[in-house]
Amino acid sequence: MSRVSHALRSLMAAAVLAPLAACGGPAPGEAREKPGKAAEGFPYTVTNCGVETTYQRPPERAVTLNQHATEVLLALGLEDRIAGTAYLDDKVLPRYEKAYRGLKVLAKRYPSLETLLGADPDFVYGGYSSAFDRTQGRDRASLEKSGVRTRLNVEQCAEGRVGVAQLRQEIRETARTFGVPERGEKLLARYDRELASVRKRTEGQERPSVFVYDSGDGSAFTAGGKGIGDDIIERAGGRNVFSGIRKPFADVSWEQVVQRKPEVVLIYDYGGTPVEAKKRKLLSDPALRDVPAVRNKRFAVLPLSSAVLGVRAPAAVGELAEQLHPAEG
Repeated sequence: MSRVSHALRSLMAAAVLAPLAACGGPAPGEAREKPGKAAEGFPYTVTNCGVETTYQRPPERAVTLNQHATEVLLALGLEDRIAGTAYLDDKVLPRYEKAYRGLKVLAKRYPSLETLLGADPDFVYGGYSSAFDRTQGRDRASLEKSGVRTRLNVEQCAEGRVGVAQLRQEIRETARTFGVPERGEKLLARYDRELASVRKRTEGQERPSVFVYDSGDGSAFTAGGKGIGDDIIERAGGRNVFSGIRKPFADVSWEQVVQRKPEVVLIYDYGGTPVEAKKRKLLSDPALRDVPAVRNKRFAVLPLSSAVLGVRAPAAVGELAEQLHPAEG
């Protein structure tokens, strides 16, 4: 029986025989472990979003779901370990285009369970919780019962505020899982230099108040204080007017936006609504005409893929800092 057939049968049986799991049998993930000596630097045990996993060796056939998961592995030089990928929000970063072109794209959005398992993965890396949708059979527990290990980006399960510390955790744990910790440290050293440069440039400058406009008509979908978007704004020399909301994203009323009088509107660019259309929506709303950012037509723009916990975040700090604090002359 092929590994794919075994995985499909295991997932189907799990739904019927779940009550028997408590009676014994292999622990999640054991089905894929190969006999023999563990790889150098292994076994490695990590707890990720409540799931503890012990790796005897690095994954060899990873599937990445969501752009920021894909770009983490590409940044670590692991394209030769990616058996399939899915769900881009934007074009991949130019430095990874060549590597990305060599990958097998399983689906434009999320692949079906059959397509996912057809890639014969031993590891699935999700950027958003929706990557592991239980209703689609892709939940982590079911996948791991079939021997497919999983990881979820830590922004999706962090209890406190998310920032560079969590990015370090994501990079280090992922690099360690794949047996390339030195690549993770090299990447983080580069990010440290980028962030230090921005900090030096914005130090002592006024910090304009910023309202993030993701989307929305009757209400505004914005960035709260728990996601890395808030940390990006702060490190870029701004102040998120909705940082007090203890969520990464939240719906707020336009009255709340008016009350906070933001000096800059940061537009997240993604999907089918162009940035210019979002600007026109804000500029044409009479209720917003006295908001300083709208009155002064002061807008900043970041792609949504730069405002999530991934390898784009450090560069996003610099990009936003240039827009919040443009060089004079």
